Amino acid sequence: MRRGWGQDGRMRAAGALAALIVGASAGGALAQEKVLRIGMTAVDIPRTLGQPDQGFEGNRFTGIPIYDALTHWDLSKENEPSVIIPGLATEWAVTDDKTKWVFTLRDGVRFHDGSALDAEAVVWNVQKVLDKTAPHYDPSQVGVTASRMPTLRSARALDKLKVELTTSEPDAFLPYNLTNLFMASPAHWAAKLQAVPAGVTDPAERAKQAWSAFAADPSGSGPFRVTRLVPRERLELAANTAYWDEKRRPKIPKVVLVPLPEANARTAALLSGQVDWIEAPAPDAVQQIKGRGFKIYQNPQPHVWPWQLSFVEGSPWRDKRVRHAANLCINRAELKEFLGGLMAEPKGTVPPGHPWWGNPSFDIRYDPAAAQKLMKEAGSSAQKPLPVKVQISASGSGQMQPLPMNEFVQQSLKECYFDVSFDVIEWNTLFTNWRQGAKDPTARGAQAVNVSFATMDPFFAMVRFTSTKTFPPVSNNWGFFGNDEFDGLIAAARNTFEAGARDQALAKLHARIVEEAPFVWIAHDVGPRAMSPKVKGVVQPRSWFIDIATMSME
Repeated sequence: MRRGWGQDGRMRAAGALAALIVGASAGGALAQEKVLRIGMTAVDIPRTLGQPDQGFEGNRFTGIPIYDALTHWDLSKENEPSVIIPGLATEWAVTDDKTKWVFTLRDGVRFHDGSALDAEAVVWNVQKVLDKTAPHYDPSQVGVTASRMPTLRSARALDKLKVELTTSEPDAFLPYNLTNLFMASPAHWAAKLQAVPAGVTDPAERAKQAWSAFAADPSGSGPFRVTRLVPRERLELAANTAYWDEKRRPKIPKVVLVPLPEANARTAALLSGQVDWIEAPAPDAVQQIKGRGFKIYQNPQPHVWPWQLSFVEGSPWRDKRVRHAANLCINRAELKEFLGGLMAEPKGTVPPGHPWWGNPSFDIRYDPAAAQKLMKEAGSSAQKPLPVKVQISASGSGQMQPLPMNEFVQQSLKECYFDVSFDVIEWNTLFTNWRQGAKDPTARGAQAVNVSFATMDPFFAMVRFTSTKTFPPVSNNWGFFGNDEFDGLIAAARNTFEAGARDQALAKLHARIVEEAPFVWIAHDVGPRAMSPKVKGVVQPRSWFIDIATMSME
């Protein structure tokens, strides 16, 4: 059942490399200066206007380096889970009614254009995605932002360095959610708006053109600033030598990001010296990569690589026996071997021992005999396999090696009377479809979708997939799973502001999720990335993200 990556992939890699060599002016000029060149899995440069697309690879490469948020993830430790720490906000507290939070801002922070980051700037950035009446409201940034913080409703400045955020209901998860709201410069956007031709009179069109100009020349407050953007080819970043956090003031003067969605192309680019760092190297090349002196970094991530299942009328996954059978029919140990060890085997959304584990009664394991028995009870057999269609991507952020992995699962499930077919689409399109839901025409008849997701935030890990309040287009409950029981478990956790008690409430929710199985849990990622030994100071945290700012080049 094992499949190789194949010679066809290496031929495609050669073509991609030729384009990279031309686009990078590579070898010669760049080799003379300290430049960190990164081969991403994305097919295009993630958006630079403030709220990235391309999933969390966008946050990793155009969010966190260029911008700041009120709260940050601590990416400084390898051996401890990443936790929320102060970012632009030095402290925060919820008020007595539990729907208002007061954030105190860091004094003296400035955007790349030199303007001040204050409470009014935070209000402006909340309005850009929530207030349709605001002149700078940008519908293109809403989908990737509002679905990640669905209870946030408004913001108001209390004074220069204090801002009040209001939620639609008590929500203890808000500080986690705010790591995704990146702060763009209102003054820089206003300058772009002034440059829009006077003949463009429609306010929405003027705002759209201003945001387009802003994306080409953005201004955040992060440790790097954009110096050049060529869509689908490259993004160049320069160190922000005046960054407010001295510990994260960049040591590398220049970073170049290159889209290389195909694993063999990324691997060939690394081995030939065209890039210094690649995400998700081809597993069958790992030994060659190590043998050539490159370093492979990996660490268990709070991450799930699943199939998310549809519960709409007519879906075969509405039968819990079918859901359990699929989870019992995948030999994850063999899949791990197939991937060169670059994965972890899941027992649920979070692993045993995690504060949210909850000890579910359904044990996710490899037991094909039990799976076949369940499928026969559900009416399927070798002579009458159950057809299921899954929408997948060929690459993308956190998608690991989606084509060979999905083919592996397809062959595994065949042994348990599933007849699996795939609808393979471009990653960013799949990510957009994910917010539209299984009932939308973009699903194209698929009864499952393969989009990986982060699990460090309780909303990201569980709530958005199991609440009736997060049905599309509000958030990512693509399959429309949910009922009163789950809404009650979620409310109990969301309304608990003491950390230990909240963990207990989340553990109850996680146990019930595993037992009801709205997913086929296939793998946890370990975030493999291969780097030149010239890249120093690398900390591979237990996170989806990684901090470029603290690295250096030999």
